[in-house]
Amino acid sequence: MTKTCPFCDIASDRILTETDLTLTINDGFPVSPGHLLVIPKRHFASALDATDAEMAELWRALRQAAQRMQTERGPNGFNIGVNVGAAAGQTLMHLHWHLIPRYQGDQPDPRGGIRRIFPALADYWSPHR
Repeated sequence: MTKTCPFCDIASDRILTETDLTLTINDGFPVSPGHLLVIPKRHFASALDATDAEMAELWRALRQAAQRMQTERGPNGFNIGVNVGAAAGQTLMHLHWHLIPRYQGDQPDPRGGIRRIFPALADYWSPHR
């Protein structure tokens, strides 16, 4: 039995938007209301392996999704990120960018953003550093 890539075989009803090179879908395990994924159609694992055209199209799709989300959901900010490699937390080896809307009060102290993957090092603003 071979495992197929879930991003290479996405049901059409899951696709929110599509370009020649990308798909945008809702995250299957959202960390915030409206959490989306922007995925290249071509199967490859790392953002570092994307062509210039793919990177440009991925960025356009992310911007358009953020603009649409701003209108529809009115978040106060965004986290935009990608995990590259298992050591960085990548569990599905098909590149996918996370667009995570952030809302005032969704965390008691959101400072440090993605730096919180290393909680002991996240707080760079306090005088004790």
